[in-house]
Amino acid sequence: MPECLVFRVPTRHPADVSGVMDLIASGAVAAAEILAVFGKTEGNGCVNDFTRHLAVIALETALAGALGCTPEAVGARVALVMSGGTEGGLSPHLLVLARRDGAPAPDTAALAIGTAFTPDFLPEEIGRMAQVEATAAAVGRAMVAAGLDDLEDVHFVQVKCPLLASARIGEAAARGRTVATHDTYASMGLSRGASALGIALALGEVEGAELSDAAIGARRDLYSGRASASAGIELMRNEVIVLGNARGWSGPHAIAHRVMRDGIDFLAIQGVLTDLGFSMSGQLTPEDSERVVALLAKAEPSHDGLIRGRRHIMNDDSDINATRHARALVGGVAAAAIGRTDLFVSGGAEHQGPDGGGPVAVIARVRT
Repeated sequence: MPECLVFRVPTRHPADVSGVMDLIASGAVAAAEILAVFGKTEGNGCVNDFTRHLAVIALETALAGALGCTPEAVGARVALVMSGGTEGGLSPHLLVLARRDGAPAPDTAALAIGTAFTPDFLPEEIGRMAQVEATAAAVGRAMVAAGLDDLEDVHFVQVKCPLLASARIGEAAARGRTVATHDTYASMGLSRGASALGIALALGEVEGAELSDAAIGARRDLYSGRASASAGIELMRNEVIVLGNARGWSGPHAIAHRVMRDGIDFLAIQGVLTDLGFSMSGQLTPEDSERVVALLAKAEPSHDGLIRGRRHIMNDDSDINATRHARALVGGVAAAAIGRTDLFVSGGAEHQGPDGGGPVAVIARVRT
């Protein structure tokens, strides 16, 4: 039976893959077992954040050496999800997720993982229904790969999606095609939003009849409580990772999720920890904190400029992008709950939770 292995390693800079290679060298994981790597890199998280691409290149090159293949072959099979921005106290790090076969299965469900990829998108498909539909189909394939038959057993779906850069917009125009937006930064939100709505469609959280090109980025009442999408310039397809709890899987880890109603919803994070069997009375003890392998959360400033009726200025700051403010805010709240700062907090939560809020999931060691 399969086991989902999860490792958290710190990084000294975006191209630092030494922690991953140490895991392989020690025998903790085989390179061929790795299905996905999530990473927080210390860039700005915006269109020109090339720390994400640098990290991807470094991982593809290192894993290619371990596997005896080309970097392109690594990229074709391993989902590399780099999320830029470690504002506030967030710590740059990598999460390595792998599948190992042959372990005995427990009577209870354990953490399960499945991955899938869409075909490359044309620029004119980004942020539109073509991306929604392709993502929904990929989520379905990833669920099958994970052995997740019940939609309720899915707790988190991570997508890495593309964005529109000037060259891509020009390429579409040369073919007589229009794109969803000429604002390259806005294209990140539309791509994330389309990806999240594809997840919501696959998980039965929205009806297909409610979706259209016009709804993407506009219908804030349509969202997934289990979607996380991160846009980057380093790819043209969607890479999909589905995480849940499934019978037939072994290992000590489980995952749970809740939805934060806003950026200071400390109780939602505590609720996830309670669901995983932690005894909550404030911040986790150092021992319990280390049982938490990963916290995965989305961050987005509310569009009305308010948090529980009080004004915030995240959307009005011309010096610091609003998503950067939001990552720092949610990262601080999450760190206060967990007692650590190496947390995967991603900005830009279009259709990922309610306006100003977002999904939060925790992977923890619940069995010895």
